Amino acid sequence: MLLTLDARSLRRKLVTPRGETGAIKLTDLPRHVRDRLNLFGLNLSTDLLVGADHARLDEVREAADKASCPCLVLIESAPQPFADAADDKGEAAVERMVRVVHAADRLGCNAAAVFVSGEDTQDGFDFAVERLKRVVHGAERLGVNVIIGSAPGLTSSPDKLTELIKKIGGFRIGTFPDFQTAAAAPDPVQFLRRLTPYASALTASSVSFKPAKKGAGVVHEPYDLVAFAKTVASVGYQGTLAIDYRGDGDPEVGIGHTREILEGALGKEVEPE
Repeated sequence: MLLTLDARSLRRKLVTPRGETGAIKLTDLPRHVRDRLNLFGLNLSTDLLVGADHARLDEVREAADKASCPCLVLIESAPQPFADAADDKGEAAVERMVRVVHAADRLGCNAAAVFVSGEDTQDGFDFAVERLKRVVHGAERLGVNVIIGSAPGLTSSPDKLTELIKKIGGFRIGTFPDFQTAAAAPDPVQFLRRLTPYASALTASSVSFKPAKKGAGVVHEPYDLVAFAKTVASVGYQGTLAIDYRGDGDPEVGIGHTREILEGALGKEVEPE
């Protein structure tokens, strides 16, 4: 496993006007992540790329390649209505995700991630399968994986999400588990055990920390990062763990705490080759 960064962790610094203290240009981000944060790849979200044309995407990819910090996953920021009964909304979701897949390919990503909106009904399930099959078919030609994260409604249950994955079929479809989402489930460990075998990317999200009771260092307060990390390792996961710090304060401090805890939990499993 490699530890990487979800760029949304540094959103505040990326959207800060240039020239102000702490501002980071998107094309400088890969070098910053590799050299300052000691992480080995990037997940980007579409809201950080609003207005980007092919030339801009090429600039980001070139900067990532030069920094040895590749772009790995492009995440569609807005949940898409693949399960909606309205044809126009469903078609818009297909068209949007096709564009995201092409942008992911341009960035050099191996996956494009999406969250499906819609109620958990049989009709919604069938609509989502038919529409996502079309997206995956195009992604297969580009060599890009389509990965689906859990969201309220149709994909809130691990069983329903894995059923959706199986029904879509193919080698380029998978899940996109998230630690914070797992923590909200009735059985977080079982949630991760069900989804991780189908995952090619995973978000190691974190929220807040407190000093450890014994010894130096910190522990994660809302849920057990160590237990979650060991759970995904125990089912044979060998993909990337993207740190996404979602708490208050300096995000780089939160990212650093998260990295240290994951490294301690996983040891040599997260050392780069």
